[in-house]
This record gives sequence, C-alpha cells and structure tokens, in this order.
Amino acid sequence: LLSDAQIPFTGSGALGSALAMDKDVAKHLFLGVGVPTPEWVIAPVSLEEVREQLGFPLIVKPNAQGSTVGLSLVSEADGLEAAIAASRVFDDKVMLERYIPGRELTVGILDGDALAVGEIIPAEGDIFDYAAKYQAGAAEEIFPADIDPGTTLRVQELGLLVHGALKLGAYSRVDFRMDAYGELWVLEINTLPGLSIGSLLPKSAAATGIDFVELCERICLGALTDAS
Repeated sequence: LLSDAQIPFTGSGALGSALAMDKDVAKHLFLGVGVPTPEWVIAPVSLEEVREQLGFPLIVKPNAQGSTVGLSLVSEADGLEAAIAASRVFDDKVMLERYIPGRELTVGILDGDALAVGEIIPAEGDIFDYAAKYQAGAAEEIFPADIDPGTTLRVQELGLLVHGALKLGAYSRVDFRMDAYGELWVLEINTLPGLSIGSLLPKSAAATGIDFVELCERICLGALTDAS
C-alpha cells in the first residue's frame, strides 16, 4: 500500500518481506543461487524420513515467525511430537531442519555493502533462542568475529547473495552457522533487524566504522531512494 501510494518507508517491500518470512520458500531461493542451507522437511513427515534426511538432534520451528519464537532443539525422537505441537501454536506450517553444530555468525547488509561479521555465543545452550536474544547477559556478541579473513569475506559474499536473491531493500541481517570443517550454512535472513543501539545490526555497522546516527540516516536515505 505504501509503495502504491508512493510513500517512502524503511525496510524491504512486500515481495522481499514475504519471501524472507516464508522460511521454506527462502531456503529454496538460497539453494537456487548456490548458497548452502541446512536440509529441511515440512511436517507432517514420518519419523523414518526424519531419521534418514535430517537425523537427531534437529531444529523444529514455525515456518513463518521471527525472533526464534516457537523454536526448539530436539535431541531425540521422543521429543519431536511435542516440539511440533509447540511450533504449531504460532504457525500451522512447521519446519524441521538439520541441526548444524558449530559457531553462530551474523552479518549486516547496508546499501549493497556487507558490514562487519559478528559471532554470537549463548551463555547457556547451543542456540541463539528468544531468551538469548532478549535477556540481558544471555549471549555474548562479538564484533568483529574472531575468524580468518577468508571466512569473513565468504560470509559477506553469501550475505549479499541471499539479500539480492530475496530482492530486499536497503538493509537486512543474515544469520549463519559455521561447522567444525569451516563450512558456512545460511540459516535465515532478517528483513527488519533490531535497531536499538544494542541490537546486532548497529553493532555490525559500528564495527565497520558506521555510528548509530549515520546508520539511521543511511536507512532513511535508502527509503527515499527506493521511493523515487
């Protein structure tokens, strides 16, 4: 509606936002541009298929939710049914995804450039869940991440690739897992990342030399450019 009325707005348009929100569709687009993403299936699916395609542990999450709402790490088959039911509270469509042990990385995208790569280390558990995101001290967020230059460049390249594949606007944030072999896996892309001073995108920008005021100015200018 804002686009049709030629009213400038920040963030991505309706198409990009819809593509990114539907995790199933987004992952197909990731693969379409050659970006690795963990294998997945959509429930309902037989336990035999789950064991063959994904194995345990695995991630269960609503197909269309943000902030890891409704997400569970399921270690054994006995917990699968309850995890699916918990996700269905938030979305009738539930995704089961292969769990990638390793390091959690993230990169901000701004005006067609990749910002500094960060690493997220939850204080408890192995996943950056809702509590780790929003409780003070529940996760350590390191910018720039302590990774080699080649890995940094690869994260930035893949981030830009998926941002473009989903036809997003001036900014986004892309989340990754890096496994024990150094392989990178795109988990999700956030079209409206948090913009408080303590959020991940401003931290990624700050580590690139872009302060909070400049970040906000560039996002607003991007909205004006898109509108024109």
